[in-house]
Amino acid sequence: MAQVRAAAEVGHARYTYRLRVSCSAGAALAAEWDRCRWVWNECAAKSRAVHLHNKATGQKATCGPAQLDRMLTEARARTPWLREGSSVVQQQVIRDVGRSRAKAHKDIKERLPMARRAGMPTYKKKHEALTTLNYTKRGFRLKAGRLHLAGGIVLAVVWSRELPAEPSSVRVYQDSLGHWYGSFVVPAQVQPLPETGHVLGVDWGVKETATTTSDTHDLPHAGHGKKAKEKLTRYDRMMARRKPKKGPPGSKGYREAKKLRAKAHKKVARQRADTGRKWAKKVVRDHDAIAVEDFRPKFLAKSTMARKAADAAIGATKAALIEMGRKHGRDIRLVHPAHTTMDCAHCDARAKHALPLGERTYTCTTCGNVSPRDKNSAHVMLVRAGLNPAGADGRRPPGALLQEAA
Repeated sequence: MAQVRAAAEVGHARYTYRLRVSCSAGAALAAEWDRCRWVWNECAAKSRAVHLHNKATGQKATCGPAQLDRMLTEARARTPWLREGSSVVQQQVIRDVGRSRAKAHKDIKERLPMARRAGMPTYKKKHEALTTLNYTKRGFRLKAGRLHLAGGIVLAVVWSRELPAEPSSVRVYQDSLGHWYGSFVVPAQVQPLPETGHVLGVDWGVKETATTTSDTHDLPHAGHGKKAKEKLTRYDRMMARRKPKKGPPGSKGYREAKKLRAKAHKKVARQRADTGRKWAKKVVRDHDAIAVEDFRPKFLAKSTMARKAADAAIGATKAALIEMGRKHGRDIRLVHPAHTTMDCAHCDARAKHALPLGERTYTCTTCGNVSPRDKNSAHVMLVRAGLNPAGADGRRPPGALLQEAA
């Protein structure tokens, strides 16, 4: 069991704002992205070359960020086009490549299944990769409400709210609709809520996105993707009819259909995020401690429940709950999901056989407890997290969690 203690380690938070980009600024950002994409592809090619060399010779040569930094310095010295861009954002590309390679090597070392491994860095294609530029503190500044980037690029920020602190970095990116955003990283600040004396167990599922120990806090499956399916299917057919041959760019009708499809997908994503945040806010406001199943829904992508599981957005909802708990200083405890559907929440006995997925009722053969399967799993979360409530309503005396922590 892992615990997310907001008071012990606050960390950082992101504040994202829309950007108003002029034609000249847009051209400058596009040119900057071309250089960064070239740096990324060179790093990916170097990584692949080192791998093939080691495989052929049996050596253990590496190409870490330090070596790639030296290669970048040499490339900037002999290439005027590359030297015109900011070195800050190009160095951040190398850092991103390093993190990507480190994650891939870690997954290989831990012998994760191929479906769960992060792959090595691959080439970014011009017409597929969206613009993403990362600037550290010495590569940008805020002046008179405008964002000044290295290279003389000035962007207008739509300030929907004030930044709580001085940002340490900013990510300028473009989404599939062509909209520009600036994501600032600032030290996170805890906004504590009044103590309630309640605890909650959360079990993730497909029929219901989240089943909890409190009926009023269950999150039903919203089905935003199912509601937009007819419109998305129509746009897919429009794109299929206008799909260009390999090589020449798409027609105007193809680009319009692609934009309509991206707009529909963006709307669904925003609906899912809004539903998850509102539910997370309600849960965190009403409970001091929350035991959450540390569920990884990636394996569902190859199952018969893939479409419905993706529409439920379990991963995004779980991330929203953890972030909301950190923001408001709540105690979030992540529980390993192994055998949570087989254990009894009353006597802690484990079923001796695998329960079928279609079975909605859990019956304990030891104590005779009969309860809905997902509700039983939610109570198991409380037991494993050490938050087993004294009563059926999950009520605990005020200050009990502070006494346990002490």
